[in-house]
Amino acid sequence: MEKLRVATLNIWNKSGPWKQRMALIRAEVDRLRPDILGLQEVLCLETPAQVMHQAEEIAGGRNFVYGEGHDLTADWVPSGQRMTFGNALVSPHPIELVGVHELPGADISDQKRCVLHARVAAPNGPVDVFVTHLNWKLDEGFVREHQVKALAALVAENANDDGYPPLVMGDMNAEPGSDEIRYLLGHTRLGEPKSVRFADVWHYGGDGPGYTFDRTANPFAAEFHEPPRRIDYIFVRGPRLDGHGRPLAVRRVFDEATDGVFPSDHFGVLADLSP
Repeated sequence: MEKLRVATLNIWNKSGPWKQRMALIRAEVDRLRPDILGLQEVLCLETPAQVMHQAEEIAGGRNFVYGEGHDLTADWVPSGQRMTFGNALVSPHPIELVGVHELPGADISDQKRCVLHARVAAPNGPVDVFVTHLNWKLDEGFVREHQVKALAALVAENANDDGYPPLVMGDMNAEPGSDEIRYLLGHTRLGEPKSVRFADVWHYGGDGPGYTFDRTANPFAAEFHEPPRRIDYIFVRGPRLDGHGRPLAVRRVFDEATDGVFPSDHFGVLADLSP
């Protein structure tokens, strides 16, 4: 295996023209063929007869795992059914769901967020992957600061230190210069006794600002009236001196429209990593 291909995308739940969007996402997954694909804003509907996963629709026969973050039942679905909102991971390789961990913030905001921890049996060995989606509101940086500290602690406690460097990916809802991202990069401690260190793959070859939520380029993002921002990331813990997990190529994906329809309100990120 010459590279490990990983990608992340916030799929925007079932908003907008979902059937068209789902077909575009599926087609791009088929074209890119990632070994690991992290998804956010994934819905799961449970009825007395069946369980319907958005991740399963996108997986197209590939393996997937889902981690529930927030219960939307009271607001979204009729009696007797249950709908949840969370994160998922899709891979052609076997996946073990290690755990779903609640992030701090539910007691001080109206959002409940989680981290999905899965272990992917990649051809060159197991890879620990942490998929997450942090609070979205622009004035909740203080919540995201608590969340990134909890996220880093989860990686430290649960990842295999002797194997492939763990990956963190998802919609962080924070720009590169924010304290939340600077903490993950090791540029600030946020009051913790020690720093952590993750590599933002975009710094290793991403072209331009790499905006992943851009109202000037994607009409699905226009309704939010936010400035263009890079808020979706892939991080590798390290970099390691042995070269494992080194970003080889990085680009934005899921960023082209077909008949005026984009795959999501977010653009995705893809990285090829050394095995």
